[in-house]
Amino acid sequence: MSLTLSRSLRTLVALAVALPFTAAGAAQSRDSLLVSPAWLATQLRDPQLVVLHVGDQAAYMKAHIPGAQLVGLYDLSVRTTDAGLRLEMLTAEELRSKLSGLGVSDTSRIVLYYDSPGGVTQTTRLVFTLDRAGLGGRTAVLDGGLAAWTRAGHPVTAEVPAARTGRLSPLSIRPMVVDGDFVQSRLQAPGFRIVDGRTPAFYSGEQTGGTSAAPHKTGHIAGAGSVPFSSVVDDQLQWKSPADLRALFDAAGVKPGDTVIAYCHIGQQATAAIFAARLLGHPVLLYDGSFEDWSRRPNAPVAVRKD
Repeated sequence: MSLTLSRSLRTLVALAVALPFTAAGAAQSRDSLLVSPAWLATQLRDPQLVVLHVGDQAAYMKAHIPGAQLVGLYDLSVRTTDAGLRLEMLTAEELRSKLSGLGVSDTSRIVLYYDSPGGVTQTTRLVFTLDRAGLGGRTAVLDGGLAAWTRAGHPVTAEVPAARTGRLSPLSIRPMVVDGDFVQSRLQAPGFRIVDGRTPAFYSGEQTGGTSAAPHKTGHIAGAGSVPFSSVVDDQLQWKSPADLRALFDAAGVKPGDTVIAYCHIGQQATAAIFAARLLGHPVLLYDGSFEDWSRRPNAPVAVRKD
């Protein structure tokens, strides 16, 4: 075999292995955003792979995918800002430092997985954070999470991997987070659709969010559609089919090509709707202050029934 042919074959093999991931900034398909347990099992020895277990320490210490690093929701976000908003984005340099500490480098491929039903929106929030940081093209979710991994017969461990520090260049933050002024200016704008990711009871006004000290307004952003975070995965925590997701977004008034602006209580649950919208090919934006911020705006319109 000639040296040129040998190099060509190695290139083809490398491309085949990298198929679930795309170059940063490129259009992504469902197959690049979700990976299967079978695929992940073949990649665990890849030194460029970073696997992140999203959940709490107790569950992680009991069982996790070999080599996975533990990451919590607040490891990559601000718990509370000076303005009193919860779960806001870190600065670019703070995020770069945190990701480097998890072993993420410029050449890393990143797979995140959830260890429980409650971990789905934590995972999608972190995926959104990575996408905003310009790493979305090299980030994917293990479809079905840890439960799918174990159902497929793959091993788990309680062994904590050695810490490793990645070499990550300064991040280029993408303009994917919007504020209440932006949302209010797009309430009826063509090409945009605002989507509420909370459960139907909050959307309809049957329940009111917030705290006793700082309750939210009752209802939803006037004109918004509803795509509850719990509706986008099935009972085995696997992401629903394109046809089923399309039906959900159609019912919420989302048209092909629309940019989806999602919100929830504080900016976590909405990211499940955002990830589902990405699976369908929609451009996405997050109203990170979400209904917590909207409720503080005296002239921000709300509705208590489906529009």
